[in-house]
Amino acid sequence: MDFDDQLRRYFGTADIAALDPGALAAGTDRMQVDLGLETNPGRRFALWTLLYMLGAAPDLDVAFKSEEERNGARDFMDMVDRA
Repeated sequence: MDFDDQLRRYFGTADIAALDPGALAAGTDRMQVDLGLETNPGRRFALWTLLYMLGAAPDLDVAFKSEEERNGARDFMDMVDRA
């Protein structure tokens, strides 16, 4: 799942800075629903990472069933926080 494709799918544009708050909230809500329905681990992780960057990701124990997935998410969080 490409980052720009995710932005276009959920927000209608790849320029997230141009979104008004209502469009950002609506897109984020759709992402959260899709995260809850997604069964493919890679797509779930991609959705979760964008939600994390938007400050709307669920807790790791809610989003990921396996410890390996949670550790991958923690590694991502550490990497983003350092950047």
